[in-house]
Amino acid sequence: MNRAPLFLLYMNVLVIATCGLIYELLAGTLASYLLGDSVTQFSLVIGVYLSALGAGAWLSQYVEIRLARTFIEVELALALVGGLSAPFLFVVFAWIQWFQMALFGMVFLIGVLVGLELPLLMRILKEHLDFNDLVSRVLTFDYIGALLASLLFPILLVPQLGLVRTSLVFGILNALVGLWGTYLLRPILTEKGLGGLRGRAMLTVGLLMVAFVKSDSLTTIAEETMLANPIVFTQQTPYQRIVVTQNKRGFQLHLNGHLQFNSADEYRYHEALVHPALSALAPPRNVLVLGGGDGLAVREILKYPSVESVTLVDIDPAITSLATDFALLSDLNQHSLDDPRVTVVNQDAFVWISQAEQKFDVAVIDFPDPGTFSVGKLYTTRFFRLLRDHLSEDARLSIQCTSPLVAPQSYWCIINTLRDVGFDARPYSVSVPTFGVWGFAYATMHPGTNEPIQLADLDAPLRFLTPSVMQAMFDLPSDITPLETELNKLNNQILVRYYDSEWSLSDGT
Repeated sequence: MNRAPLFLLYMNVLVIATCGLIYELLAGTLASYLLGDSVTQFSLVIGVYLSALGAGAWLSQYVEIRLARTFIEVELALALVGGLSAPFLFVVFAWIQWFQMALFGMVFLIGVLVGLELPLLMRILKEHLDFNDLVSRVLTFDYIGALLASLLFPILLVPQLGLVRTSLVFGILNALVGLWGTYLLRPILTEKGLGGLRGRAMLTVGLLMVAFVKSDSLTTIAEETMLANPIVFTQQTPYQRIVVTQNKRGFQLHLNGHLQFNSADEYRYHEALVHPALSALAPPRNVLVLGGGDGLAVREILKYPSVESVTLVDIDPAITSLATDFALLSDLNQHSLDDPRVTVVNQDAFVWISQAEQKFDVAVIDFPDPGTFSVGKLYTTRFFRLLRDHLSEDARLSIQCTSPLVAPQSYWCIINTLRDVGFDARPYSVSVPTFGVWGFAYATMHPGTNEPIQLADLDAPLRFLTPSVMQAMFDLPSDITPLETELNKLNNQILVRYYDSEWSLSDGT
């Protein structure tokens, strides 16, 4: 075998390594997306996949004849299993009770097939290279493939293609490698049936291409089954998957499969989030909103005629664009982000707060729940200290803190962390039919103050809050009692662990 075919075989190693890691990353992302508990799920996927690689390598010793044909057959099997893994898992999630078994069974099968490939290819190449050269070159291309996968997956593949199409693209790539192998390894494919092998390879490529063309339909079917309502908008961004569903009661915004609001009752949540902090400060002028790119919190803030400026910081420009360009949402937020007093900043809030110079007299924090480390860092002592530096002495703050009934440790962890950095944080809660009892905190810069909050007189009417309801929100029932928790710090991210554990229990997983 001359140098050119050898190089092409090394390129096969590169493709095999890249595809294998892509399938692992897809499974880990899907596990986090569908099951929550991102830390545990990703850790389990990695562990199962690595153990399966070892199992595949061990099984390869029993392949003693027809190495080239077996290699191609394994490549085609991997193309089908790996390529169809994401659409299969999406579709079956809502229909089977043993989804986790299906997920980890598929991860193990993919790992076994990848683990079989490299030893088989090394045995094919050993007749043409000494052992040292063989191992060093194969492992070099293997590690380069892993690097390519780790870079391409978050930067290019998921943002541009989404999970389902990424899975199918790499399945097609695997199948093409198998087809290519029928020509590249032709000198050692001495047995009969080469035409049938090529035919199966072409059939596999064709099947996966058809699935790629129909991938949007597959994703829509799966998501409508999961979310239980017809889909009216979808978009994959570098940060998240945005899905809007609609039913007779209104429309719903989902990010990575998690419901953010229901238009039928979101006013309860947003009035409770915004008005305690703004009513307590007379008059509010310069307001900071962290998160809340849907514009619904800003809608409530603009009901105060004294407000001179609102700075909204949300990491995803697709969300703030949706708030202005998607008619259902822009009508709901009353075109709040088009108001000349509003400045939209699309940046990570942690980075922005580290660099900003402005000071504000009110901060409204509407981050997603802390289900991942990237969000959990926004509830840490470090972040809250940075925030203090950008608040005036008489500033007021309000923050959503997840459900105090479902996730009491998470709820009190946020409040305890606020108190540790010097805020006087007062818990309160409200009932939102879509979500149940939801928790918030109101805070001032001066510990020990406990002033009563009177609902401000506004020109625009409120749909939910009244002066008596405002007072009642701060009267916590006996089943929402303070808990001692660890503080959420950058070096422990205990809040994410609390949140994963408590919400997993509530889902019965």
